[in-house]
Amino acid sequence: MTAVHGPSRSFPPALHGRSFLAETDVSVDEWHALLRLAAWLKRERRVGRARIRFLTGLGVVLVFEKTSTRTRCAFEVAAQEEGAHVTYLDPTGSQLGHKETVRDTARVLGRLYDGIEFRGAAHHLVEELADAAGVPVWNGLTDAWHPTQSLCDMLTMTEHARRPGTGVTFAFLGDARNNVAHSLLVAGAMMGMDVRMVAPAGRQPDQAVVAVAQDVARGTGAALTVTDDVEAGVRGADFVYTDVWLSMGEPEELWAKRIEELAPYAVSMSTLRATGNPDVAFMHCLPAFHNDQTTVGRAACTLTGRTSLEVDDEVFESRHSIVFDQAENRLHTAKAVLVATLGRSPGEPAGADRDR
Repeated sequence: MTAVHGPSRSFPPALHGRSFLAETDVSVDEWHALLRLAAWLKRERRVGRARIRFLTGLGVVLVFEKTSTRTRCAFEVAAQEEGAHVTYLDPTGSQLGHKETVRDTARVLGRLYDGIEFRGAAHHLVEELADAAGVPVWNGLTDAWHPTQSLCDMLTMTEHARRPGTGVTFAFLGDARNNVAHSLLVAGAMMGMDVRMVAPAGRQPDQAVVAVAQDVARGTGAALTVTDDVEAGVRGADFVYTDVWLSMGEPEELWAKRIEELAPYAVSMSTLRATGNPDVAFMHCLPAFHNDQTTVGRAACTLTGRTSLEVDDEVFESRHSIVFDQAENRLHTAKAVLVATLGRSPGEPAGADRDR
């Protein structure tokens, strides 16, 4: 792929043709290159500058076992704005795992499309797709990792930080044993940040993931903390981040116990004040149960007598909240992943770099 330059920027050609299933699929340098590319693509979009559309003539398929707003829209708009045509397969739109094996589906889609995005449950499914498809595969969320989310979050922190990446402190509160928390832990280590995972003992990050992050941190100088102490965990934080307590498909019989366990980790204005930082920013990957105005939120709040779950409405709607900057950045980082792994030089025929 031809190197394309913005202001002191170039695309990371080493990523061309590769899949992106987890943060650990790229080096620290490649991770930073993706962030620079996302920032450049975002600037180009905002100024409306005419330029090469790097996916012209290519085809992308989005395979969703789990529904989504941000992931689907980000990948669709990103691909279309760069010139690709897009097919969306919803949870009932293919035979994957029902009447056809993942491997067989991968081999079919790999002959029809130039890249595959997958959003689903078990991480081994996206690994099987990547192993068999013969084209780049991108993880839009699995039960293990959510790398396009953490890439977006690091871009957002970079834009809002008062100090460079290595001077940033962020605290993740709540259920730190899920895909978003695991991705953030490793991504923060790759950025050289001061990362705090603040959660009750039973909901702290998996030790295998902590070990991966610690290995990365030895090379970047990141500081990693896992604690159940909210006050200590948020002290001095530039960003306070939380995620839903009730994951998609979580049995309702588990709700009351989960909410009771995580209630001390809900983000309120007192949580933000405990940082000692009047300019602390609040982050959430969305959707958020900040009130009872959704079907699930209303059911959970009725069950527990609460008016919100992981974050209250006062914080969510405050000047501290940058959640919609995050949501927008899903587009720019998805575009960076697509362009870096799939983009081609002008005039190069679609599919020219692989044997189908």
